[in-house]
Amino acid sequence: MKRRHILLPLAFAALSVQAAKKNQRRARLATARLPEQPHDPAAPLDVLIIGAGLSGIGAARHLLAECPGKSFALLEARGAIGGTWDLFRYPGVRSDSDVYTLGYSFKPWTGDKSIADGPDIRQYIQDAADEAGITPHIRFGHRVRRAEWSSERQLWTVTAEREDGERVTLQTKFLFLCSGYYSYAEGHRPSFPGEDTFRGEIVHPQFWPENLDYAGQRIVVIGSGATAVTLVPALAQAAAHVTMLQRSPSYIAVQPLIDQTALKIRRALPAQAAHRLIRWRNILVNMLQFGVARQLPQVFSQELLKVAGQHVGEGFEARHFTPDYRPWDQRVCAVPDGDLFTAMREGKASVVTDTIARFTPGGIRLGSGQELKADLIVTATGLKMNVLGDIGFSVDGQPFDPARALVYKGMMLSGLPNCAYAFGYTNAAWTLKAELTQGYVCRLLNHMERQRLGMVVPQADPSVEERPLLNFSSGYVTRASALLPKQGSKQPWQVYQNYLQDKAAIEYSPLNDGTLRFTAARG
Repeated sequence: MKRRHILLPLAFAALSVQAAKKNQRRARLATARLPEQPHDPAAPLDVLIIGAGLSGIGAARHLLAECPGKSFALLEARGAIGGTWDLFRYPGVRSDSDVYTLGYSFKPWTGDKSIADGPDIRQYIQDAADEAGITPHIRFGHRVRRAEWSSERQLWTVTAEREDGERVTLQTKFLFLCSGYYSYAEGHRPSFPGEDTFRGEIVHPQFWPENLDYAGQRIVVIGSGATAVTLVPALAQAAAHVTMLQRSPSYIAVQPLIDQTALKIRRALPAQAAHRLIRWRNILVNMLQFGVARQLPQVFSQELLKVAGQHVGEGFEARHFTPDYRPWDQRVCAVPDGDLFTAMREGKASVVTDTIARFTPGGIRLGSGQELKADLIVTATGLKMNVLGDIGFSVDGQPFDPARALVYKGMMLSGLPNCAYAFGYTNAAWTLKAELTQGYVCRLLNHMERQRLGMVVPQADPSVEERPLLNFSSGYVTRASALLPKQGSKQPWQVYQNYLQDKAAIEYSPLNDGTLRFTAARG
């Protein structure tokens, strides 16, 4: 009994200290600003961040707060902040995760919508950069082509190409890739027989033409994923009719556009406290729903069909929304307030499940023989994945092949020194994993500085069996599977799709775990 009386206060004190440290960290993340003094251009950077989207700006904010004094820069291939949210400009573009988990932990979301519009997310990222003084220090129009590591110098030499074709070289001690996982230059665009005979316009959503007038037109959207289910209700507001033509269905879940419970919490609590509470509530609810989907797939899918049927009403055909795979073998698409189903109920949109035989002058001939009339065809046929930003890597003069590497804790590659990359979840908001990675990188950099270490590289374990990086059957993943690095059969080479597991493995595990190989700093 006496021992318990001693241990309980000690445990409470330890938790209190930990909570205080976390509050201090949140305060630093919320208020840190880039110092005014410029970095000496002749000296190597401490960290070079590739990409100025959601992950890149988050990485910069973490470095400012947790690694004060370290020099860093951001290279962005495009001409603006925002990454995906600056690239995608198609009608209705929005988040497919709730914005409280998609957004940063340190910056409360102030909009009313929980499924946010693309322009609002882009502005949110821009504000996060402006508040910390980061924006003037981003080098826009710099596309990274090569990254060459020298163990002798313990430096990366990075070559970027400007929009005018000029090559720029920078040196950095650590490289942090925050450029996403798919190509901005091209999407997945299969060719179809007879395309050249079609009299209308064919558009890929990734390259939506500015000021495209589709009012009063008959539109066919080819696809059934997140982009397609977003486009259809948005286009239906002005089009004569929109048909979503799918080869196979996707799971579609109705989510509230405005989370009334979240708004009540925000009115009752200070902004940061409310944001933390809503964020954690949504994390846990999403994990619970994912667990039900995987453990009780029949129950989960039947509930989705029930809700869809209630929204569509008379004429609902379940076969158009019943995939031949289990929930979350591919991503479940979210439709805020059931807007896709509302467009169907109102007769503004319809869904056809069939194959494409060929394009015709007036539309698309289906495998069944039916012809869909169209003035505009939108090929929402998917993304094209890239690997490590399509950068050509070499280590000590030898080309580095990511497909032959194992992934360490979902953020570093075996055999690739002083480099990390932000890669989010397939079943939850990207930012949740990205922020865990950003915090880990800062902890790693501080450890290396304290111990006077100049190089760190995950050392592959020969006893670990290789497994596919992502247990996901979406087309963009399967098409790129041969190019992707691999995960392993045991820790720390496994890639979890679970925030709590990752939080334990990343935040609370020792840095020097026997897998990372450290080398003392030179000089």
